[in-house]
Amino acid sequence: QVQLVESGGGLVQPGGSLRLSCAASGFSLDDYAIGWFRLAPGKEREGVSCISVSDSITYYADSVKGRITISRDNAKNTVYLQMNSLKPEDTAVYSCATFTTCVDYGLGYRPDYWGQGTQVTVSS
Repeated sequence: QVQLVESGGGLVQPGGSLRLSCAASGFSLDDYAIGWFRLAPGKEREGVSCISVSDSITYYADSVKGRITISRDNAKNTVYLQMNSLKPEDTAVYSCATFTTCVDYGLGYRPDYWGQGTQVTVSS
């Protein structure tokens, strides 16, 4: 079965940290660029970060730059999103998706695979 599964979300206080995981089954993530998105109530979906196939290119939205790090572990077929210094405005459902390149991600191309998302809530 081909699928992407996100995990690691939860409730965290402002200033806290979370590490989200995007695990693939049925295919190899190292053949794809991986993008993370978030969707907050009443807002449009926002691209948060992307990592290229070779890991040589990473992209971060201005809203998260300096607080978030994307990485991948090909042996575990998983991509991670380390989020630090979290703010209430980071509250959203975070999803990962696969692309041929991060350029495709940036241009809004339709991804090959989408995960179901994991809820991140930042609140005191």
